[in-house]
Amino acid sequence: MTQPAWRIAPLPAEYVHGLAECHIACWREAYRGLVPDHILDAFEVERRAEQWERVRVRYPGSTYVALVEDEVIGFASVGAARDESPVTPTELNALYVRATWYGTGVAHDLIRAAVPPDIPCSLWVFEKNPRAQAFYRKHRFELDGTSRIEAFTPAVEVRMVRR
Repeated sequence: MTQPAWRIAPLPAEYVHGLAECHIACWREAYRGLVPDHILDAFEVERRAEQWERVRVRYPGSTYVALVEDEVIGFASVGAARDESPVTPTELNALYVRATWYGTGVAHDLIRAAVPPDIPCSLWVFEKNPRAQAFYRKHRFELDGTSRIEAFTPAVEVRMVRR
């Protein structure tokens, strides 16, 4: 069996800036047309890197990066469920892969590293993102009928749950 071109690792300090760049690029690639342009254009790498550094320090081992050499091409982040009445103890807070790596298996490796298949988990995904919903269904997540307005956009999010 051939080894993939990428490796998955817990987020080390030296990749925080690359993660911030990847995060912003992924949002712009995935959500242009779904999220207003002024929101996508307002992201700042340094500010995002400071936020990810706080996550890395406060929650060690909660964020994984996909790396090709020293470039961050994707990431996943998990934590305790943040809902007022959580349906699972764990929530997948983020999973993104650069568009050039769609369909390669990077996202599958990231989700398995961040949330092993036997762990109950919930997540929020844009209602108008059928591609992402189809991906999560492959990992046994199902829509549970709950929705909300996303915090930074007027878009509707729906909750998916793996029991």
